[in-house]
Amino acid sequence: MNIADIRAQFPILSEKVHGKPLVFLDSAASAQKPDAVIDAMSQMMRSQYANIHRGLHWMSERATEDYEASRNRVASFLGGAREEIVFTRNSTEAINLVAYSYGSLLKPGQAVLISEMEHHANLVPWQMLRDRVGIELRVAPITDDGDLDLDAYGRLLSDGKVALVAITHMSNVLGTITPAERLVTMAHDAGAKILLDGSQAVVHRKVDVQKLGVDFYTFTGHKLYGPTGIGVLWARRELLEAMPPFMGGGDMISSVTFEKSTWAPIPAKFEAGTPAIVEAVGLGTAIDWVESIGYEAIGAHEAALTEHALRVLPEVPGFSVIGKPKERGGVISFTMDDVHPHDIATLLDRNGIAVRAGHHCAEPLMHRLGLTATARASFGIYTTEEEIDTLAETLKRIRQLFV
Repeated sequence: MNIADIRAQFPILSEKVHGKPLVFLDSAASAQKPDAVIDAMSQMMRSQYANIHRGLHWMSERATEDYEASRNRVASFLGGAREEIVFTRNSTEAINLVAYSYGSLLKPGQAVLISEMEHHANLVPWQMLRDRVGIELRVAPITDDGDLDLDAYGRLLSDGKVALVAITHMSNVLGTITPAERLVTMAHDAGAKILLDGSQAVVHRKVDVQKLGVDFYTFTGHKLYGPTGIGVLWARRELLEAMPPFMGGGDMISSVTFEKSTWAPIPAKFEAGTPAIVEAVGLGTAIDWVESIGYEAIGAHEAALTEHALRVLPEVPGFSVIGKPKERGGVISFTMDDVHPHDIATLLDRNGIAVRAGHHCAEPLMHRLGLTATARASFGIYTTEEEIDTLAETLKRIRQLFV
């Protein structure tokens, strides 16, 4: 994998910020887009855009073909059937869909189990379900190193009341990669279904929902080098068929009278209204682009970056890495003595370096860690070791301003 050739496909990486070359270390929030994705979306809008499914004219038929081809592409990417792929706006909407629709089938006395490291997107919808339906919300703790406490996880499942487990496949704060197959087996052995939030994981590793054995899987396009406004819910066919619609409107119906409506087959039942047509095409192109490079090469590159970062960044005086998980993706949250994370991010930005600072939409995790905020550097396929060295040297200069 030639990093220079890859970087050349991302036009934004040639930009300067405050007169300095851009060092983009915020890919966990949203990744940059290669020319292939930009061109595919632009070409569709320039030459064959129309609304889909109900048009009988040539342009609508071509747009429909492209949109549904992207669904097929996502199905192949995840190892599922095309009817099991529901397009959403993002992972947040996908999880809300499950919480609202599958959640409506749960009863008081049943429980949903999450973990302490969840993004708000995989916490707040379950709180809303608890308040609406009367289910119990349980929280599996993490260890001080940032791994899921599997013994505690097992105990929380042991009474058989957990109907659904909803856990991240990779933490957006700690970089922790959870032992997904083991979590699935333990959940199923206890009679529970399981949802994995794959927003971070699909960027760093190949996901096969059949091998995982999971029941629901979600991810979002904009972290996978695709556009914003498009996400995916994969769910087992029998679950989708049993679930009521999430939203009502056009395209999700079979028939409508003033007395009642009947629903379209899956996945259309969950895709009310005009969808993100161009964005779906962009997502399909992003998947093609990622797979043209290959997850083996991507994984090796990001593992080398993470190893390098964990070696050079702790040389910065007062620098602390948050968490020591057994398996970590390309995400490093950190603090520096006597320097607030927001000051770190602001001063790095003045040097052309983009990182994230705050609670990263994981306030309960911050409380568990005894922190109010961290800075976070996250890596993409275009990140270089030289950029990490630049981060380290700039942090040393920032540190000197506060001593």
